[in-house]
Amino acid sequence: MKSLEELRKLRAELEKEISTRNSEGKPKIIIGMGTCGIAAGARDILQAVTKEVRKRNLDVNISQTGCIGMCEQEPLLDVQLPGQDRITYGKVTAGDVERIVVEHLINGNAVKDLAIARLEEGGI
Repeated sequence: MKSLEELRKLRAELEKEISTRNSEGKPKIIIGMGTCGIAAGARDILQAVTKEVRKRNLDVNISQTGCIGMCEQEPLLDVQLPGQDRITYGKVTAGDVERIVVEHLINGNAVKDLAIARLEEGGI
């Protein structure tokens, strides 16, 4: 930081990021960041998702979760559109992220060949 203006700009960017993580009623992307996910490359997936969402200027809630017990399928990425079922994608690569964002997040169509689970809206 070299100036107060740089600090203000950084603060505004971070406030936007925090708002993105905490907003309800928006599409959600959830990335498994347990030790199993991290070992399988979840950090790269998180970076790719963040980059793709910013590039397309999408209003999306990006969050992280711990291990959900499907370690053999890591890295895991879930997409939930408002009012729709939550879809889990397994063995996701950074190269899959753009496709998931475009086909599922933007166009509303689950990427069936990458999907491994579905949690019904309102389900446990």
